Amino acid sequence: MPNDANHPPLNVHVNLGSRSYEVRVGAGLLDQTGTATQSVLPGRNHAVLLTDSNVGPLYADRVVASLSAAGIRSDVITVQAGEASKSMQVAQQVCSAMAAARLDRKGILVALGGGVIGDLGGFCAAIYQRGIPFVQIPTSVLAQVDSSVGGKTGVNLPEAKNMVGCFHQPSLVLADTETLQSLPKREWNEGFAEIIKHAGIRDAAMFDEIDAVAQGRGDLPALIHRNVAIKARVVEEDETETLGVRALLNFGHTIGHAIEAAAGYGGMLHGEAISLGLRAATWLSVQKSGLAAEDGQRLLHCLAAFDLPLQLPTDFDAMPLLDIAAKDKKFEQGSIRFVLLRALGEAFVSREITAEDMRAAILHLREPV
Repeated sequence: MPNDANHPPLNVHVNLGSRSYEVRVGAGLLDQTGTATQSVLPGRNHAVLLTDSNVGPLYADRVVASLSAAGIRSDVITVQAGEASKSMQVAQQVCSAMAAARLDRKGILVALGGGVIGDLGGFCAAIYQRGIPFVQIPTSVLAQVDSSVGGKTGVNLPEAKNMVGCFHQPSLVLADTETLQSLPKREWNEGFAEIIKHAGIRDAAMFDEIDAVAQGRGDLPALIHRNVAIKARVVEEDETETLGVRALLNFGHTIGHAIEAAAGYGGMLHGEAISLGLRAATWLSVQKSGLAAEDGQRLLHCLAAFDLPLQLPTDFDAMPLLDIAAKDKKFEQGSIRFVLLRALGEAFVSREITAEDMRAAILHLREPV
């Protein structure tokens, strides 16, 4: 993993009018949590720090100390690490713990962890006392480049992923790149599925930078900053996904989410399932929208460089995938909105993909690359 200890912070402004905020990317930002929070939420003196059983022991004390130095007392709520904690049951437990801590409407929720903690924490902040502000401190590649930015919060249902939630923008995002050094290799790799997705839909030139990071010689903070900027611009254009622009971020996710749900939440990491979804969507793009086969191979090469799966396990039951996908939010009145590529960096939403096309793409995932 590239060393970024001497890299100056990089900022991205997410321009959403009264809901605007900064995303700060760089090393050592955990220790600036208190002053940074006071700068955007002045006068607040009570926070709940939500974290999980993996991240909390590593970083919670530093965040608590930083908040305390800025005059913000904090109570720590720790949930079990893993996708299973992204549920209505755990959300209720978190809200009950917030009430027990006597957090009021002038309080703050600080979400310290990966995508599960960010989504769960944002959702709890949105519904607790009809909404309190929250600060995102994403500690995984996936969360730093994707899920911490844009205000999508929520939890899973047994039937499908992210089915209960709301839009609730953070007040601040602090992406401390030093926290990525503690990630297990598998969790490090999964985040690059979303980075490769961004390159596919908006920034073909980024594939060279992704290759460099895969070889251990790239500028990781700059790559994360570049991805945050892509996500921020898409969110600014279509905050609540009503214009079709933000839907482009779902490239690879229709089938990917179905695979993740069929595997059982936690059975396959999000980025691993999305990698398979990206292969399926790339294959459909070659078949249906004119993506050059060599460009499709370019995308798959990047996924393989991070050891991301490109073939369904032989014991994986693919039969339920279409039924699961049909429950996805990307279906409207029985019609699928499926994101395809015309070229690398040029995505669009198609309504021409049929259930039979999706079935063929899923069967394609059985074949070796």
